[in-house]
Amino acid sequence: MIKKINTKLVKLVKYYSLINHNLIYENEAINRYKSNKNLSIKSPKGKELQELKSAISNIKNCNLKKNSTNIVFSDGNPNAKIMLIGEGPGANEDLEGIPFIGKTGELLDKMLLSINLDRDNVYITNVVNFRPPENRSPTEEEINRYLPYLIKHIEIINPKILILLGSTALNAILGNEKIISEARGKWVEKKIGKCNTSIIASFHPAFLMRQPDQKKLSWNDLKMIRKKIIDLGITLEK
Repeated sequence: MIKKINTKLVKLVKYYSLINHNLIYENEAINRYKSNKNLSIKSPKGKELQELKSAISNIKNCNLKKNSTNIVFSDGNPNAKIMLIGEGPGANEDLEGIPFIGKTGELLDKMLLSINLDRDNVYITNVVNFRPPENRSPTEEEINRYLPYLIKHIEIINPKILILLGSTALNAILGNEKIISEARGKWVEKKIGKCNTSIIASFHPAFLMRQPDQKKLSWNDLKMIRKKIIDLGITLEK
């Protein structure tokens, strides 16, 4: 029993050491992230993804698009069986055209690393692909406008595990009646378009930076994801 407790304690300490690492250098976020553009092009899904990206880029009369610098389409491995959906691009993401960079992205990467994942074996996107002004949450109208594109995105990737990061992603996929604090850490089997997948919601990394006491709950969610990967026999892509 003591050995079992010690093992859990070591894993928890390792997780906290990862996600509490200093995230700021010289008061500016450092972009350490790579965009796997070549990987997307080489993927059998490359053509469909490019067509989807073009369709989103050509959206008309969209205030989000008008006030953004770049479309933020995706990052990671399109062949991965694990897909993450966030809320929408922030200032750094808007400049670089890559989701989850800067301090929030570093925290996400450390969370993934704690269960032996990285951007080479997951696929990442957001509910909306252009930055909401002042980093506000997308409105219900904006979410509904981008939802058909998001559903198509999920269909193309066809993940076995879908991770919803934060309330916006949760509500877009599972409904507005859901509250993240109550819905997180529970598996839901759902068909999204043509994709049958196992869904779990967890806190957005930006929220965890504001509420670090909730990291212990996100660690529980991560352990559930790790177990599900094993249970489903998922081979991690490289």
